[in-house]
Amino acid sequence: MSVRCSGTMFVFLAAVLYSTAGLCMKLIPWSGMALNGGRSIIALGVFGAYLLITRHKPKLNRWVLLGAAAVCGTNVLFALANKMTTAANAIVLQYTAPIFVILLSFVLLKKKPGRLDLVACAVVFLGVVCFFVESLGGGQLAGDVISLVSGITYAGVFLLNDMPDGDPIASVFWGAVGSVLAGLPFMTDLPPLGTAGVVSMLVLGVFQMGGAFLCLTIGLRTTPPVTASLVSGIEPVLNPVLVALFYGEVMGPLSFLGAVIVVGGVVGYNVLLTKRKGKETQDVPACSGNAVSSAPGKEDGIKVP
Repeated sequence: MSVRCSGTMFVFLAAVLYSTAGLCMKLIPWSGMALNGGRSIIALGVFGAYLLITRHKPKLNRWVLLGAAAVCGTNVLFALANKMTTAANAIVLQYTAPIFVILLSFVLLKKKPGRLDLVACAVVFLGVVCFFVESLGGGQLAGDVISLVSGITYAGVFLLNDMPDGDPIASVFWGAVGSVLAGLPFMTDLPPLGTAGVVSMLVLGVFQMGGAFLCLTIGLRTTPPVTASLVSGIEPVLNPVLVALFYGEVMGPLSFLGAVIVVGGVVGYNVLLTKRKGKETQDVPACSGNAVSSAPGKEDGIKVP
């Protein structure tokens, strides 16, 4: 198997592992805060082992702490949303994060969005409207709002990890620590998990948080951005399918339409943007010194929920 092919397989495996979140969270009879604290305790062991093996000392500065806050916020909000709305709504509305990256870059960094950015925002906004129109009559409005807010905090992870003094791996580690501390007060007088709950908690901590992170870190090193974007799009599709098959929770017709619009809009935007950047890079003379290159390690640990 070629290096590129094996990298794509790792990205695919990461997407599959991440997609188990919805089903596992539905099977655990704990609140979102307690559930997130429990899975984060287990995931910390995985992250700690990774840091020891790679001899990567987690930095601690203001950018890392801000990144950790965004990671922690995303983890907490995603867990809460899964208890208050459908798993499909929770994952798809969080999948709007790239659009919030565009908006936050404009507001905070004064980066003017291009035509492609604006079109992508309009398409995804249309999909979001479909979710909220249906949730108004289904009693899931609060959960959908929390899901959308998790998309904003997730966008913050992207922005903060791109700062010069940022350390994505350290942010993920300290974010998990924050998730544990936030969840501890809610981990008293909890109902027993049962066999399904225990297995689900282990899957969330070891595989959905820890293992998926490691697979994505390895895969992104050799996988082209367009391929990674398309393969990662499996997650918001597979997540609700697993929940529907094994838990019986299905999407309404408007939410399904919204999901198609949001996922199609985000994936299409990533593909077109990457192709455009690739063309611009090829047009720059090799001797000019202006060729675009990404900082090593900046792609590590972006996906955390």
